Amino acid sequence: MTDTTISKPSQPSQARRWIGIAAAVVLVGAMALDTTVVRIGSESDVRVQKFSPEAFGAEQFPIIKADVEARAVDAVTLAAAIAADKKAAGEKYGVATSTGPVIPVSLTGVVGERKSNYNVVAVEGLPEELVVRVQTGPALNGTDLRDATGKIEFGQFTNQIEYQDAGSAINNEVKKTVLAGIDPASLAGKTISVVGVFKLVNPKSWIVTPVRLDVK
Repeated sequence: MTDTTISKPSQPSQARRWIGIAAAVVLVGAMALDTTVVRIGSESDVRVQKFSPEAFGAEQFPIIKADVEARAVDAVTLAAAIAADKKAAGEKYGVATSTGPVIPVSLTGVVGERKSNYNVVAVEGLPEELVVRVQTGPALNGTDLRDATGKIEFGQFTNQIEYQDAGSAINNEVKKTVLAGIDPASLAGKTISVVGVFKLVNPKSWIVTPVRLDVK
């Protein structure tokens, strides 16, 4: 009969195995401590963190309003500057855009006829050929307020749709905070004071989007 000898693992081999197991346990524990559990659909889920035009408009409008009020130029002074040198006036008072400078303006005048979403305002001291229209809603057109400070740029957004939505959201804040409670149809014959912006394209036609409108 032949004796069969069964060799046993050496103690050093067993030690190395237990050290390996212990290291794996420590690694898994460290990974667990460094891992944040995100519930699907929660605020931490990046898939639901989309651009909110409403939040953007509410945040940015007070900033834009303060900037426009601080830089607003009296309408009579501005009209004279534009008549003298349109380009120079735009560069001095406005913020450049691809379609013309956006200029902040302040004016006081008597409201005349209403057409579409605008009220014509007669401002004393302005040339007769200059027509001033103030956007009074219900719809507000354009992105003049979005572009008024020069600090909101396309590169801040994912795409053109978001960029346009940002402008619309800012206009919506005007309707909520500036025009709420004002009946545009009843303004005819009344004196109003306005601070707002317009895009200088046609020097004889200003379409002003207000950041402040006071009825006398």
